[in-house]
Amino acid sequence: MTPEEILSYIRNIPDFPKEGILFKDITTALKNPKVFRAIIDNLAELVQNVKIDYIAAVESRGYLLGAPLAYKLGCGLIIIRKPGKLPAKVFREEYSLEYGIDALEIHQDAIEKGKKILLVDDLLATGGTIRAACKLVEKAGGNIVGTLFLLELVALSQHAGLKVPVFSLIKC
Repeated sequence: MTPEEILSYIRNIPDFPKEGILFKDITTALKNPKVFRAIIDNLAELVQNVKIDYIAAVESRGYLLGAPLAYKLGCGLIIIRKPGKLPAKVFREEYSLEYGIDALEIHQDAIEKGKKILLVDDLLATGGTIRAACKLVEKAGGNIVGTLFLLELVALSQHAGLKVPVFSLIKC
């Protein structure tokens, strides 16, 4: 299945979560087993030559892609969560969204120093979330080898300021 075919299963929701935002709803793609399998297979192919120790998935839609990818690629999974959800000591990073301010956390002992980390999330827009996740991984001692997204909103992502490789299955 091509990226264009996969994109046809992703629903657009105008003015969500606030006016002026066009939300990309991936639930309509994930509910179809053939499309979900194609998403994971295509994402895995994008990073097949990248040496990875762990996938770090960003809450919450990043988990939907990160967990099956970690399984398929034979690497561990680290979760990056919203505040107050992790039980041990954490590093915390605040960031700006297109529609507000939020924060992410990671366990301080989640990553052994120097391990190769691929960050995974569903969508890259302005990059606030993934930049915060990158800072957390670095605080925890990880070496970021790339970021991976199902969707990249090119008009917004040009200003994301990421200093690591960006892999995106669908650019729109």
